[in-house]
Amino acid sequence: MKNSKNSIPEDVYVGFVRSLFNEPTILLVGGASHCLIAYLAYTSSNEPVYLGFALALLIAGVLRYLGIVKGRAANIESYKDAEKWELNYLIWGFLQALIMGMFCFVAIYVKPDVFAEIASIAVVIGSTITIVGRNYGSRTMVLLQALVVVLPMAIGMILKFETEYVILGLYLIPFIFVLKKMSDSVRTVLFDAIIQGRRSRNLAQRFDRALNTMPHGLVMFNPQERVVVSNAQAAEMLGFRSPEQLFGRTLKALLMRGVASGLLTQRDFAYAEDHLSRALREGRDRKVMLRMTNGRHFEFSAREGREELGVLTFEDVTSRVEAEDKIRFMARYDSLTSLPNRAYFHEKVSEAMAGGDQTRLCALAVLDLDDFKSVNDTLGHPVGDGLIYAVAERLSAFASLDIRISRFGGDEFMIFFNNVEDERAFSEVFDRIFAGLQGEVDIAGHAVRIQASGGAVVVPVSGSDVDAMIVKADLALYKAKELGKNVWSLFETEMDVAFRNRQIMKADLRSAVEAGNLRVVYQPIVDMRTMRIASCEALCRWDHPDLGLVSPAIFIPLAEEMGLISQISTIVLRSACRECAKWPSHIGISVNLSAKDFHSDEVVSKVRDALAVSGLAPERLEIEVTETALLNNSAATVTYIEGLKALGIRIALDDFGTGYSSLSYLHTLPLDKVKIDGSFLVDVTENERSHRLLKGVATLSRDLGMAVTIEGVERFDQLKILSQSVKPDFVQGFLFGSALTSSGIETMSSKTWVFADDQASANHEAEGEAEQRGPRWRDPFSRSRSTV
Repeated sequence: MKNSKNSIPEDVYVGFVRSLFNEPTILLVGGASHCLIAYLAYTSSNEPVYLGFALALLIAGVLRYLGIVKGRAANIESYKDAEKWELNYLIWGFLQALIMGMFCFVAIYVKPDVFAEIASIAVVIGSTITIVGRNYGSRTMVLLQALVVVLPMAIGMILKFETEYVILGLYLIPFIFVLKKMSDSVRTVLFDAIIQGRRSRNLAQRFDRALNTMPHGLVMFNPQERVVVSNAQAAEMLGFRSPEQLFGRTLKALLMRGVASGLLTQRDFAYAEDHLSRALREGRDRKVMLRMTNGRHFEFSAREGREELGVLTFEDVTSRVEAEDKIRFMARYDSLTSLPNRAYFHEKVSEAMAGGDQTRLCALAVLDLDDFKSVNDTLGHPVGDGLIYAVAERLSAFASLDIRISRFGGDEFMIFFNNVEDERAFSEVFDRIFAGLQGEVDIAGHAVRIQASGGAVVVPVSGSDVDAMIVKADLALYKAKELGKNVWSLFETEMDVAFRNRQIMKADLRSAVEAGNLRVVYQPIVDMRTMRIASCEALCRWDHPDLGLVSPAIFIPLAEEMGLISQISTIVLRSACRECAKWPSHIGISVNLSAKDFHSDEVVSKVRDALAVSGLAPERLEIEVTETALLNNSAATVTYIEGLKALGIRIALDDFGTGYSSLSYLHTLPLDKVKIDGSFLVDVTENERSHRLLKGVATLSRDLGMAVTIEGVERFDQLKILSQSVKPDFVQGFLFGSALTSSGIETMSSKTWVFADDQASANHEAEGEAEQRGPRWRDPFSRSRSTV
């Protein structure tokens, strides 16, 4: 706030007034000096008037000194106090200056004396220096003192009416304004300095507040790698009482404090010190995650700063790590048994087979509970879940570093043996496992007998892969089922006919691709808000001349194995874009690209060419990417995905939940949508844990700004729980009918799925049409009626 008197902020004015009361001793010395000079003038001239001036100057100096001492002790804080004390200062300052001016006037004009004249002028000229230096805080004081000191001297000279004295007297008059101007300049400079100082303090306070309220610890290092800035969070996390205690310390010293307190191991210290120091020196960004011995996790981030300052931030990410671990566990392990799920088991077995002695034998066994469906049907799903859990518990007793167990899905379990001597030794081990599995178990008061069939295969590690072993183990399982169940069978050479058929199928598939005998169908993706087709997923179909329709689950893996998958994806992509261009503009198309498509940047050209040839708007095309593509060469794949994104198309992460389901993909990739695998829906209506997992993944994806599609919707109760609780953006599955041809999609484009009461008699006439377009269902969300 400014005051009208000085046109400066009140606090600055108060500061200026306080400055007037500094150094009172100088005034006492000055008064004594003035008194002495006046006395000398008296002794020189013998004029009593000079003796009077000597006394007056001494008294004025002492009184002014006492007034300043009193004002200094008053601790001036308010604007009113400042005005009061400035007036006091003006009175005594004016009186002292007036006496000096009159002393000079008398010496020059009234009682002229050569020494008195020189002495009085010396006193006045010497005093003018202090007028500016001491009184800049009061403009009034400067003006008054300049007038009463300089003006009498000038008047005295003019009154002599001697040319030289008159000119000199007139010359002295502008000196009054010079003094005022000098004082104003000093005042302005100091005022600017005060304002800039205030701004600097405000900026420093804001910086300090921002620094100490940020959730992360922050430390800044100078070029000598010593701490020059730190915040309160950094001090607290590193065990210091205040941020100032970090100043001057090196990064090594800070990390060594963690070692000394037992929170950081020597190995982690060496790792962190090496990577972070190098990042600070080289001006590169780098992150290091450290796990403390007390279980807490800290993430350190080294960043390049400005003016050669390195910045190190760190935060306690324990909650985040625990949440990620929990989600990762839920995505990798079966929610009921806590055994590895199918995808994670596949990954771990592949890793195990890739290491160690490649000449060793390994084995894979599959166990399938006999008549498990009857347990669910007669005793209920909770008892069935209890049986699954009991089997997992018994199998887990045999788990070791070389024996891995997984719940492969439903009532099927898989066991991998990393190292076996031969088939006979394996049979002995597996017999013990099989025998240990048998017997009765009490589940919720029901005595349920565990009975299972199994199939196993023993193969050399070299030249074998997990999928082939699973196929052989399944063939052996089928043989055991044929033998009457409750037994296990080892894969034998005569079972190899299935593999011969596989080779024949490979040749037929190559011919079909080269001849263009594959066709594309489209599975509707339905908008949950409108229950209308929003997009379609392009699916490849192969009509074998002898075997009929071959499942994609069979020929797609074959195509990947044969290196034909990129050709097939090109066929599907071009056909899908061409057909989608014919559909209404509100319907898009979603196309799967395989991991091999992302081995080079040709994938971008492939999509660009398909859009150009078909004329399809880029925003209508969605490319689905699987985690397999990201795992093979994640850095290059991200680059290709960004290239695709630049074309204007949308990117979806397919089958989320069946692989590693890494949260880093959701964080770092430019994704528009997450497609949650249908395996999440298998028991979502009965298992609250599955329900929470599905809802949590959907909510997480939605919070990150991505649309959510849930695949595999096959039952009404699944759709109901999705609508009421999970609330995805889109759904797809056999509940909305099988995949359709392009013309079928065009016909269905304007239709709305509304599930009505089952009125067979009223809709009997439409049955023929309904069988082609899709069944009639009950809609738990609307009272309106229609048939699609």
